[in-house]
Amino acid sequence: MNNVRTVSETKRTFYSLHTRPINTIYRRVVEELMVEMHLLGVNTDFKYNSIYALGVVTAFDRFMQGYKPEEDFESIYNALIKSVEEDPQKYKQDAKKLEDLAKSLAAKDLVSNISQLRLGNNSDLQGLLEDIANNPKFKYSRLFAIGLYTLLENSDPEMVKDEKLRNEALKTIANSLHLSEDKLSKDLDLYRSNLDKMAQAAVVMADMIAAERKRREQRSGQSDTTVAPPANND
Repeated sequence: MNNVRTVSETKRTFYSLHTRPINTIYRRVVEELMVEMHLLGVNTDFKYNSIYALGVVTAFDRFMQGYKPEEDFESIYNALIKSVEEDPQKYKQDAKKLEDLAKSLAAKDLVSNISQLRLGNNSDLQGLLEDIANNPKFKYSRLFAIGLYTLLENSDPEMVKDEKLRNEALKTIANSLHLSEDKLSKDLDLYRSNLDKMAQAAVVMADMIAAERKRREQRSGQSDTTVAPPANND
């Protein structure tokens, strides 16, 4: 009998791979992403695909933006993917291929391609989209939605800022892939909202760190200028 890994086991694996402390504001992001990926991985209907990988890589990069120390960024990413028993480089390579493809297509062509269940002339991607559209048990996820959104964003960054055009594109994609338009839109609205909140929190944290550094420097300066008591010459 196969023993399904627990969330606790996945977390233990992560913290055995990345042993340095994670800044508080980012630790919650990492653990929520880890739990989400874990729960998908143990679901029998879930199947890895490159759009999901793009969603994972993008979500990590965006929510961890500005992380200090910078040298820990890659270690945290690698530990995250390995904690769910996946290959960090495969995720990045698959995500990069999709990003490059999206950048080569105008937004209307990208949406048209997906509505015809293809992406450029890539037969693997055509097969992937057909599998999604024709699989009533396809395991939709927020990370898959972020992958779709990132395709649009890479194709035309300005288009996704226009609510009307963005919603029209998402509606077409949802209908073509037989996804819930309502769920797709709500997940992406929450994603954009959380990105804004994270950016604001990062600014507040940076201000607090700067203020604390200034206080330490002032205390150090005061200590340096303290006059030593006169020596006793008796």
